[in-house]
Amino acid sequence: MATKKSKSSNKSQKTTSTKSKTATKTAVKPELEAPKTKTVEKTTTNKSCLSGFFARKYEGKESILTIFKNPKFYGSLLGELIGTLLLTLVIFAILPFQGGVYNIINNVFAVIAILVAVYAFSGSCLNPLVAVGMMASRRISVIRGVMYIIAEIIGAWLGWMILNGFHLAGGETAIDIPGMAEVVEGKFWPIVMVELLGSIIIAFVFARALKYKRSVFTFAVVVAGGIALAYLVGYVASAGFLGVSGNFVMNPAVALMLQIFPTAGENFGEILGGICQALSIYALFPMVGGVIGFYLSDFTSKLSSEE
Repeated sequence: MATKKSKSSNKSQKTTSTKSKTATKTAVKPELEAPKTKTVEKTTTNKSCLSGFFARKYEGKESILTIFKNPKFYGSLLGELIGTLLLTLVIFAILPFQGGVYNIINNVFAVIAILVAVYAFSGSCLNPLVAVGMMASRRISVIRGVMYIIAEIIGAWLGWMILNGFHLAGGETAIDIPGMAEVVEGKFWPIVMVELLGSIIIAFVFARALKYKRSVFTFAVVVAGGIALAYLVGYVASAGFLGVSGNFVMNPAVALMLQIFPTAGENFGEILGGICQALSIYALFPMVGGVIGFYLSDFTSKLSSEE
């Protein structure tokens, strides 16, 4: 019996010793494995303020093969056409040589109403310089921007036809805007600077207004205020300092309707030169101003780390 007890006690001692060994192994194991664990340190990289500056800002991919299959696109074109038609009627009254500063302030409410009306189904550009700025800053696709510009030109032409029809029906002559038919000699660059400055203001304010596009009224008020500001600055600069009699439009689509092209000249070269001069003043430089205005807005947003 004693031998059996001693054997059982030896077995119990062996089991306890094996348990103690496994316990010591498990206790020692973390200490041995501790040096093997790698500490991953998070490295923070300072991104440049221009990172993603030229990134695409519109959703989806649009091409000439896919955009015309979207029914909403035709609604956008119709909105641009109708909105520019109404805006043309307003600009004829806003132009400083037809009403001065007071008329600009009064027509701000008309611009707000137009933007609110076409907001739901249009890009609310209503100006080729804005469309070009949105294309350059990649807010809309190139094909959409080009179609917007075509719709805006057609809308401005329809607006001019309506106004001209009322003039002729009332027994008056066709609309003739003084000072727009030809550029005053030696005043090319002053008029260019007024158009460029006003276009930058309009494009910059429009780009900033896109931040508030969830609120229709706020968006319309900011854009209308930017247009009024551009015309006020243009009026003061042109009439007060440059002496060009308020000879500016700041909307290439409307400018094409305001008889900016010469109709007579000594030869074909003179007529062609006048057409190129008018296009550069009232179309090319305003579109350049639109690109500058949108890029300026994006650059300030990047510098201020605005999401």
